[in-house]
Amino acid sequence: MSDNQADLILHARWVAPVAPDTTVLEQHAVVVRGDTIVDLLPSALADQQWQATEVRRLDRHLLIPGLVNAHTHAAMNLFRGLADDLPLMTWLEKHIWPAEGRWVSDPFVYEGTRLAAAEMIRAGTTCFADMYFFPDAVARATLESGLRAAIFCPLMDFPTPMGSGPEDYLRLATDAVDQWRHEPRLSLGFGPHAPYTVSDGPLEQALTLAEELDLQIMMHVHETAGEIQQAVEHNGDRPLARLRRLGLLTPRLMAVHMTQLLDEEIQWLAETGTHVVHCPESNLKLASGFSPLYKLRQAGVNVALGTDGAASNNDLDMIGEMRSAALLAKGVSLRADALPAAEILEMATLGGARALGQDSRIGSLEAGKQADLVAVDLARLETQPVYDPVAQLVYAASRDQVTDVWVAGRALLKERNLLTLNEAQLVHNAQQWQRKIAGESQ
Repeated sequence: MSDNQADLILHARWVAPVAPDTTVLEQHAVVVRGDTIVDLLPSALADQQWQATEVRRLDRHLLIPGLVNAHTHAAMNLFRGLADDLPLMTWLEKHIWPAEGRWVSDPFVYEGTRLAAAEMIRAGTTCFADMYFFPDAVARATLESGLRAAIFCPLMDFPTPMGSGPEDYLRLATDAVDQWRHEPRLSLGFGPHAPYTVSDGPLEQALTLAEELDLQIMMHVHETAGEIQQAVEHNGDRPLARLRRLGLLTPRLMAVHMTQLLDEEIQWLAETGTHVVHCPESNLKLASGFSPLYKLRQAGVNVALGTDGAASNNDLDMIGEMRSAALLAKGVSLRADALPAAEILEMATLGGARALGQDSRIGSLEAGKQADLVAVDLARLETQPVYDPVAQLVYAASRDQVTDVWVAGRALLKERNLLTLNEAQLVHNAQQWQRKIAGESQ
């Protein structure tokens, strides 16, 4: 291939590269060769300097980096709406855990993840961090869909459909790391469920293995006030203090939810480089509380954005999640200038990539990074007129305005049509699972 030959050129009305700064570029083009961005320049210059096999002119669109859903349980799409309007522990102990015990299997996780992947593609997500059972099934479904995934293998003290206890879970996790280590769109990590479901020994083993294998750890932490009260009554420590004592507060840890934080604890996170994953809509729906997003950002903590699973959200819509995060940050901090739209977009892209340890590869539109891109049509009546395209994306746009999605230069969605997954088949399979699960619960 000659020096000026590319595979794909995307001309857009606006481009929001996110990094190296938040400036929105007008009438610019992103040039892709293979799976990599090789140039970002004004459209007029791109026409002069580059030739490509495919050229797309997105004259109505904002082009952004692919959204990074930094926390979900993808296969739980098949439990969407199963047990709504309940507190967290009632929801878990009386409904979700029994349903998982009855239904979760390799086929369930595979089909549920495929359904979730299609939903995420249509909403502009190109990479998701999954924390669920049967990581091999998640991996197969992800590769079929064309998405990227960071797969966090579960770890708990008690038996589940996947294993009998911590030794099983750790062995299955290291097996999965070995099996999928050569897949460029997959990464693996450890997913201890929560401080109240994992004891000290398995946590220390997971940390040792993560350091040896250079992996990230994802864990639900400080999700509710009740979790903290229970921990203090049990051992005298708040959960974050316990994790700090065990050495888990490091840049390897992605602490999910974090709705109950003292100022001292925020400082610990900043000092140790621990990442926080904010899931505003799930926290609202389960009445878990409000993460102090503005304080976290002011302290210099990297915050990523996630949807959580569709059983508690009930969607995997990162555009909607951005809006909720922005509005909540303003309401909780009582500052209208808290978390402007450009910062929220950074959280949903580069912030997530940074938490996953992948910010050198994804999260922004820069030469040398992977060509993970999303085109959003802002010419709809609902997003007119456009004064600030990023603010319009965060505060006014909806996920059905995502028209095109690319991962590693490969188109997964074109003009709203899925290219790697069969929509009718996914709907049919989901309906079959619903009939089985609903029949059992009646």
